[in-house]
Amino acid sequence: MSEIAKRLEAIKNTLPSHVHLVAVSKTHPSEIILDAYNQGQRLFGENRVQELLEKYELLPKDIQWHLIGHLQTKKVRQIAPFISLIESVDSLKLLKEIDKEAAKAARRIPILLQVFIATEESKFGLDQTELSSILTEIANGKFPNIELRGFMGMATFTDNKEKIAEEFSFLNSLFEKYKDSNSFNLDILSMGMSGDYPIAIENGATHVRVGSAIFGSR
Repeated sequence: MSEIAKRLEAIKNTLPSHVHLVAVSKTHPSEIILDAYNQGQRLFGENRVQELLEKYELLPKDIQWHLIGHLQTKKVRQIAPFISLIESVDSLKLLKEIDKEAAKAARRIPILLQVFIATEESKFGLDQTELSSILTEIANGKFPNIELRGFMGMATFTDNKEKIAEEFSFLNSLFEKYKDSNSFNLDILSMGMSGDYPIAIENGATHVRVGSAIFGSR
């Protein structure tokens, strides 16, 4: 068994049955991704559209690709025909573009709304006012070609576990607030990466995005 296979198995053995692993494969070559695929992994996350397109062409078509990085509106059309989930919807402008390109591709594209929960200005995401406004528009049927599945967030990059837990807990509270409403049927809360995914799971994550703990440093 390869080192990647061993790490992948070790991480999966720590996950509760309701938590799904998104293997973050950005910057890693297709051969390495195929190694994880051959161990049964099917969910993979990529940050950049161009890299995702190249891997999509080379790798098995039953892979479920998640776009987890900041997405430019001009690049939506390139992934609209095949993307399994866009986790990083962080603006109304982007949501409108996804809805438009989904219609052209004759499909409903599953999305997550990325919520800003960290203290770092460099991170993307919707604030509570923006989130509430977008949720109202979705509930009113303004975007018929998207399928809202839930929320995504990134905690502050810090060794302070209490702060990380607080940020994840806040996002979970928003998720719980909206998930069972009459307007939505949310089932995905994506939070937690290699360094903090156990904390995310403790605070309600259904999906964790793990890269370096599987594939090693880049």
